[in-house]
Amino acid sequence: MTTLDADKTVASGSQQTSQPESGASAQPHVAILGAGPAGAAAALSLTRGRQAKVTVIERGTDVGGNAGSFQIEGIWCDHGSHRLHPVAEARVLDDIKDMLGEELLTRPRHGRILLQKRWIHFPLKPVDLLLRLPKKFTASLAIDTLRKFLPSAPPEEENFATVLHKGLGPTMSKAFYYPYVRKLWGLEPKELAVKLAERRVSGSSVAKILQKIARQIPGLKSETTGVFYYPQKGFGQITQGLHQSAKEHGADFLLEANITKIHREGDRITGVSYEKHEKSHQVATDSVWSTLPISALVRMITPAPPPEIIEAASNIRFRGMILIYLVLEQDQFTEYDAHYFPELSIPISRMSEPKNYTGTDKPRGCTVLCAELPSDPQELEWGLSDKELGERFCGWLAGVGLPVTAPIKKVVTRRLRQAYPVYDRNYETHFNVMDEWLNGLSGLLTFGRQGLFAHDNTHHAMTMAYAASDCFGPGGEFDWGRWADYRQEFESHVVED
Repeated sequence: MTTLDADKTVASGSQQTSQPESGASAQPHVAILGAGPAGAAAALSLTRGRQAKVTVIERGTDVGGNAGSFQIEGIWCDHGSHRLHPVAEARVLDDIKDMLGEELLTRPRHGRILLQKRWIHFPLKPVDLLLRLPKKFTASLAIDTLRKFLPSAPPEEENFATVLHKGLGPTMSKAFYYPYVRKLWGLEPKELAVKLAERRVSGSSVAKILQKIARQIPGLKSETTGVFYYPQKGFGQITQGLHQSAKEHGADFLLEANITKIHREGDRITGVSYEKHEKSHQVATDSVWSTLPISALVRMITPAPPPEIIEAASNIRFRGMILIYLVLEQDQFTEYDAHYFPELSIPISRMSEPKNYTGTDKPRGCTVLCAELPSDPQELEWGLSDKELGERFCGWLAGVGLPVTAPIKKVVTRRLRQAYPVYDRNYETHFNVMDEWLNGLSGLLTFGRQGLFAHDNTHHAMTMAYAASDCFGPGGEFDWGRWADYRQEFESHVVED
């Protein structure tokens, strides 16, 4: 194995500029950890621009991670409900359209939310809200809106609950968002950070919700209002397209490779160790770009980081998810692509029907329902069998007026240990401790949803990857000042539901 020339870190104010030593390879070697959308997009961007030789290391059997797809009984299924939103950055959207061509479908959004025991269309429609919401509930919303014009004392300390209470009022907060976050993150709203409201709740004020509703009115709608893009072969086809294009441009993908160590010499990253088919391997590299969960990355670095960095990693949390796939012997369960369940009367947060995302009627006599059940490994549901989870799923649906009457062909489950970053009130302190230390290591970059602890959409993850490539020079130098500017932009990302 040839050891590539070392990087040299030169301090430049509060930023760093990584530069190759004299005699370094004309094309530096970048090892990318993780082949999800961020990792695959970075591999394509770097190789397409001939900026680096790229090796992507992925422990899964395929690319995509939580944004991948797979088939059940001939039906393409995702890890929950995924959509490509028209608000994606232009170069991201253009690349996906070029890769998938006619197999990227434009689909109408057609979901519904169970609120106050009533089904409300989602995205919200003015007429639907007026006709379907209970009059008492609507009156309470109106009173909350009027109260916003009255003076009120500021809270002693801002948190997720106080931000939403101020922006939406008590009625919508208590009926919709508070129970939803208890379910999704397993914490009380007051235990969650302000940033969660900023990045996760796109309608965090009455004005924002009214703007969204207004955009559904004929004459005010744009061509992309109320629609989404979706690949014909499941959402994972996006990462598959990135993977194939990156390979054609020379990227090397190592699948089923479990990363065990990130090597450093002092403040410089030198290589990556991984296990594949029970054999150990090591890759020497000029740079490591990691999309791994930041806490997992810290624990892999050897020699180990200082104790305070390890302690910070132990205080970072991710929320798990159980996906329950119910295979039914019928053409279609409902006409809706997704059902949202914010209230605590049903444990699942959302249910999707994959066939409705593509609008296909094939295969006949079979459909799949996918339930998203927030859960962590220490909780009861995590240890239940597929049969037990399927039975509970059917019971939950019956309880909200959606009884399963068709024969059940099978139940399949998948468990995601790190589905969502948990923005508790102390997360930012712990994240910053790790982030600052990692930023002091030459030859290391963290990005992506898990790497930057960002509860983002897939198009945001790809935007991060392209931004990182923008900062990477042809000789391997990295513009940390420009990356800092991009990091500021990432803070404005808001999740699209």
